[in-house]
Amino acid sequence: MISVEEARTAVLALAAPLAVQHVPLRHAAGRVLAQDVVATRTQPPFAASSMDGYALRRAEVEPDAMFKVIGESAAGHRFDGTVKAGQAVRIFTGAPLPEGADFIVIQEDVTRRGDLITLGHNIGDKDNIRPAGGDFSAGQTVTAPLLLRPADIALLAAMNIASVPVTRKPVVAILATGDELVQPGETPEPDQIVASNSFGLAAMLEGLGAETRLLPIARDTTASLKQAFALAKGADLIVTIGGASVGDHDLVAPVAAELGMEQSFYKVAMRPGKPLMAGRMGDMAMIGLPGNPVSAMVCGTVFVAPIVRKMLGLGIAEPEMHSAPLACDMPANGARAHYMRARLIDGKLHPDTRQDSSLLSVLATADALLIRPVDDPTRSAGEIGTYLLL
Repeated sequence: MISVEEARTAVLALAAPLAVQHVPLRHAAGRVLAQDVVATRTQPPFAASSMDGYALRRAEVEPDAMFKVIGESAAGHRFDGTVKAGQAVRIFTGAPLPEGADFIVIQEDVTRRGDLITLGHNIGDKDNIRPAGGDFSAGQTVTAPLLLRPADIALLAAMNIASVPVTRKPVVAILATGDELVQPGETPEPDQIVASNSFGLAAMLEGLGAETRLLPIARDTTASLKQAFALAKGADLIVTIGGASVGDHDLVAPVAAELGMEQSFYKVAMRPGKPLMAGRMGDMAMIGLPGNPVSAMVCGTVFVAPIVRKMLGLGIAEPEMHSAPLACDMPANGARAHYMRARLIDGKLHPDTRQDSSLLSVLATADALLIRPVDDPTRSAGEIGTYLLL
C-alpha cells in the first residue's frame, strides 16, 4: 500500500500531453491553447476617440474659444482632411482621430450653432483619445498553455486569429462493473442499484475538457469484462469502477492483466479509496477506481482529474490546497489519509458527521474535502485544517 502522493506521481507518469490540433476560433472556448499565438494587428490600429465630441488642437483649448466645424469622423468612416488652427471635426466614439488634432472636447462641454462651436468653462485635461496600440500591438504573444476563457476568445478574435492551436481532447472510456448495477431509467431488481459513479465522473471529466465514452455496464464475468475492454479501444484513458478489490467477484485486475495491463500500483493509504489501481494497457492508461460512489468520486478528484489535466498540456501542478479553522474537535486519524466531506460555513470547516463511502447525498451537499494526514493527532476546534475545494 502506497501513499497518496506516491500514487499520484505514479498515475501522472502514465500519460503525456496529447497532440496539437487546429480548431476554428468559434470552437476554441474551453480548450487548452497548445502553442503560443501572435497578434497579427495592432489594437486599436489608429488613435481613436473614446467619447462623442469635437476633435481639435489642444493648444487652442480655452474657455469661450470658437471653432469652425469642417467635417465628421465616425467609426468606419474617417475624416480625410487635416485639422488646422481654429478648426474642429465632429467625432464619435471609436472613430479615427483626424490628422492635426490632438484633443477631443466632449459634446457636453460645447455649444454649437450651425458650423460654429463655442467651448465651455469646465474642460478638463483629459484628451479623450485612445492611442494606437493602447490595447495590444502586432507581434504581441498569448502564451500557452492556457485554458481559453470567453475573454481569451475575444482577445484572439481582436488579434485576428481565426484558427487556434489547441491540445486534442483526451478520450476517456468509463466502465462501470458489477451484476448489481442497472442504468438510470431502468427498473432495478430487488438486489440491484442504479449506476451513478460513471455519470458523475463523466460530468467531472467533461468539465475539465475531456471527451468521455460511457461503456455498457460489464457484468462480473471474464467474458463480459473482455468485451467491455475491447469497446474501450482507441481511448487515451480507461477508468474502471468497481471490481478492483480481491473478492471472488472482483475480476477487473486479473482480466486486465490477462489482456496485457502493466500494473503500476495497487492499494493506496487513503479513505475513501483504498482499493485503487493503475497501469497501462497498450496505448491506454488505466485507472481502476473503487465501486463505492463516494470513493470513486473522491479518487476521481485526487487522481483522474490531474492525469486529464496533464494530457491537456496543463502540467502536473500540485492540487491547490486551502486552509480554514475547524468548526469542531476531531479525533486522531489512523494509518490512511482521510478525505472527509465538509462544508465551509462562515469561513470554518464543518466535516459531516457521516463519512460512509456509500453516501452520495453527503457528497452532494459538501463543498470541500477536509484532508486528515496519516496519523494526524487529535485536533481542537479553531485549529487550521487543510482542504480541497469541490
